[in-house]
Amino acid sequence: MIALLALVAGIVAGLLLRPSLPVGLAPYLPVVVVAALDVVLEGIRERLEGAYHEGELLVGFLANSLLAVFVVWLGDRLGANDLSIGVIIVFGVRMFQSLTAIRRFFFRG
Repeated sequence: MIALLALVAGIVAGLLLRPSLPVGLAPYLPVVVVAALDVVLEGIRERLEGAYHEGELLVGFLANSLLAVFVVWLGDRLGANDLSIGVIIVFGVRMFQSLTAIRRFFFRG
């Protein structure tokens, strides 16, 4: 319940305050959001399966986000801007796998 209230408070604060993002950070935002969504869905799946650990969720969130940003940053430095697309695809596939596991949990009966 606390997490849901925090999510609602964050959305409301974002809508009211309308924060701006520096132009230099704009390429990194999509990959961080996708990495974060991957961890959230993975946490929901683990919670339903009884294998949820808050510490793992926090470390996974930070590690996925930092790794995603690093890969995109490295791709920019090497002139391979398509690495951000690769990161989004990888985390997107993982999100759909977690979503499939969540769906199976509910239909398992």
